[in-house]
Amino acid sequence: MTPFLAEFLGTFLLILLGNGIVANVVLKLTKGSGSGWIEITTGWALAVYVGVLVAGPYSGAHINPAVTLSLAIGGLFEWQYVISYIVAQLLGAMLGSFMVWLTHKDHYNLTENIEGIKASFCTAPAIRNLPFNFLNEIVGTFVLLFAVFYITPPEIILEQEGTVNFGLGSLGAIPVAFVVWSIGLSLGGTTGYAINPARDLGPRIVYTFLPLKHKRDSDWAYAWVPIIGPIVGGTIAAVLYILLQ
Repeated sequence: MTPFLAEFLGTFLLILLGNGIVANVVLKLTKGSGSGWIEITTGWALAVYVGVLVAGPYSGAHINPAVTLSLAIGGLFEWQYVISYIVAQLLGAMLGSFMVWLTHKDHYNLTENIEGIKASFCTAPAIRNLPFNFLNEIVGTFVLLFAVFYITPPEIILEQEGTVNFGLGSLGAIPVAFVVWSIGLSLGGTTGYAINPARDLGPRIVYTFLPLKHKRDSDWAYAWVPIIGPIVGGTIAAVLYILLQ
């Protein structure tokens, strides 16, 4: 396992399970068809948990270009690895999205709701107003990254040795999952809370080329919002973190 492979696999699992829950809700004749927003936000939170617990020990589990860039700006990650991490994340997201289509192929063929089908790949706003859509992605990602900067490890205070930090193993992935869950429940209803450029761009590319039976255009005119918005939000979080140190 290398950091590159860890980011690839972590992002693959994130998208496989995250877009998988959307497909389960929106596609026809699945066991979870029509379940709703609570199931989607919970599924995405758990997808983050799985991606982070797999990649965490080897790469730090960024699984998000906005996280990688923000940590580099904040001085918590080396710039020389930024490009390789982002490439791994984008490729992992593409494979994850492809696997969602492959595992749900029969249901895609039965589903005629082209907007629902597209939603299982990439995000779209509930109300299309690009300045506000952009702002929503900035704010959502700011919350994510600002929380990430302040996640602290558990510690025990001993009389003789002082403070001793220790890890929680796979349970250490829970805080980030809870943050994403909170963002989805509170802020995600406006744009679908991409808060991750790879999460939107990779599946949008895959959607463009897949031979879907019922399909609309990929809406590349909107694609910059879930790409640039998270980068801006993460940058603001990093700068604020630096100023508060």
